[in-house]
Formats: sequence, C-alpha cells, structure tokens
Amino acid sequence: MMTWDLFKQYFNSWENLTAKYLEEWMKSPLVLEPAGAWLSTMMKAKAQADKTVAQTWGLFGLPTKRDQERSLHALNQIQSRLLDLEEQLAALKAQRP
Repeated sequence: MMTWDLFKQYFNSWENLTAKYLEEWMKSPLVLEPAGAWLSTMMKAKAQADKTVAQTWGLFGLPTKRDQERSLHALNQIQSRLLDLEEQLAALKAQRP
C-alpha cells in the first residue's frame, strides 16, 4: 500500500508540473496563430464542400437541406394555424347552448 501512495504522490507532482507548462505552451502565439489559421482554412473548405454538395443535389432535382428546411417551416406554420382554428372552433362550440 505504501508503494501505491508513493506512486500517486509522484504522479500528482508530475501532472501538476506538466499541466502548468502545457497550459503556458497552449496559450503561446506560436501555437494559437497556426491553429487559428488551420481552423479558418478547414471552415472555408467545409463551407465550400457543403455548397458543392447542395449544388449537386440541386442538379439532380433533389431537395437540398435549405429546401427541406423551408418545407418544414411552411408545414409548421400550417400546423400552428390549424391548431388555432381548432381552438377557435372549440370555443365557439362551447358558447352555444
């Protein structure tokens, strides 16, 4: 049991020291600037890929993500209006003797 406690003590000491240096290194402009540039490049590439996929779907006459979202929005509006009309009809029926 003594060996385990000694190991935990050394490990915790090593971990604290390593975490301190790693945190300083991760905040360094030498790491942040290239990481930011890489992230920007990847986001632009993803946007271009998404645009290309949407255009390809459109060429085949298939609905794109945007088309599907518009259809779902219109369907949701219709459903909301239908529910409102049902509530109004129920209120009118309740008023009749």
